[in-house]
Amino acid sequence: MTTLYLVRHGETIDNVNRIMQGQTQGELTATGVEQARKVSADMAGVTIDAFVSSDLKRAVDTCKIIAGPHDMEVETTPLLRERDWGGFTGRYIPDLKDAVWPDDIETVEALKERAARFLEHIKECYPSSAVLAVGHGIINKAVQSVYYGKEMKDIPPMRNAEVRVLEL
Repeated sequence: MTTLYLVRHGETIDNVNRIMQGQTQGELTATGVEQARKVSADMAGVTIDAFVSSDLKRAVDTCKIIAGPHDMEVETTPLLRERDWGGFTGRYIPDLKDAVWPDDIETVEALKERAARFLEHIKECYPSSAVLAVGHGIINKAVQSVYYGKEMKDIPPMRNAEVRVLEL
């Protein structure tokens, strides 16, 4: 059995400013760095065989901080990228409340298919291992949706730097 420690990246400047980041790189705030350091301290005594991250900067930076005490490299994958928000990317989230969704937003089906491929990747590449993976709010929700066989709306949102454990 593979243990997956699924983590959401630390707080970013765009999180604070309520900007739809999507697949932009993002930059951790000082709070985000501290959140990652806390996870790092909490996980320092836990055996982790591999660290995997979305290839977006905010997730990579979070994962590198967490991996620090383990002195291990971080594998990156586009499978853990945040949802592609298309034309909503970079916009102020409260302004989107009644907006018409553009056609270029990644569908829930495509997002969940990518999440399923991520879970398969972890199971195939890291059998009987402990893996810590840093992703984003919506892709992490999709990963859990696939894992639990539930609708995404039934998965509680993850806070920045929150850790959830999945046994694969």
